[in-house]
Amino acid sequence: MAVKDYLRERYFPHMWCPGCGHGTILNSLIRAIEDLGLDKSEIVMTSGIGCSARISGYVDFHSLHTLHGRALAFATGVKLSRPELKVIVPMGDGDALAIGGNHFIHAARRNIDITAVVMNNRIYGMTGGQFSPLSGAGVKATTAPYKTIDSNFDVVELAKAAGATFVARSTAYHAQEATGYLKKAIEHKGFSVVEILSQCPTHYGRKNKEGDAVSMLELHKTNTAKLGSKALENNPELIARGVFLDVDRPEYCQEYDKIIEQASKG
Repeated sequence: MAVKDYLRERYFPHMWCPGCGHGTILNSLIRAIEDLGLDKSEIVMTSGIGCSARISGYVDFHSLHTLHGRALAFATGVKLSRPELKVIVPMGDGDALAIGGNHFIHAARRNIDITAVVMNNRIYGMTGGQFSPLSGAGVKATTAPYKTIDSNFDVVELAKAAGATFVARSTAYHAQEATGYLKKAIEHKGFSVVEILSQCPTHYGRKNKEGDAVSMLELHKTNTAKLGSKALENNPELIARGVFLDVDRPEYCQEYDKIIEQASKG
């Protein structure tokens, strides 16, 4: 299938602000699905509320636009009822790790076969630019005019500690790299997390003097480095990109089927 065949073209142009990284992430995701040769009927996308969650309206899959922070709960229900389907959950800062934080850690703990895409732009974009659990200390936001004092979650370390079996990180600047990680995540049997750093020039960039979208993309390029690279070795303050974890562990739906089989034997 062609890329456009996976999209609901009647809903374009999209609602994202000019320069937002989420459209690029949608591009990476659709190209990953195209490369894998998946049929649209094989995929279910669930999303919550926010800029990132609007992706579910643009893809021509089975899709659920659900409650804020509850996308993984809906996705768990879908996966348990139809385990043969590929379930993808795009999330923003809040859906993933604020109101949705408990769902995130427990989906990881269970190792249920879902692909979680955390689109990290370090801000609540749709609701006015409030700071989020991914903003970090020293950030200006509408709810922190004198800068934040909260530390941020490290999505990669949290996912690993909670029990995810595939964990990767990329950026909107590294679109082809992100496509590769998303392909691996979708193919992986277990709970997969792909964090993709995204730019929000409208709120985060403007408040924090990081410039326009092009300038923010340049920061994705210069402030990150591949795992195992000389650049990261020489400057450990850079944000690491790459596949941090890819292991096999019993998958939740398969283990649940064993319980059903055992119970049916009396």
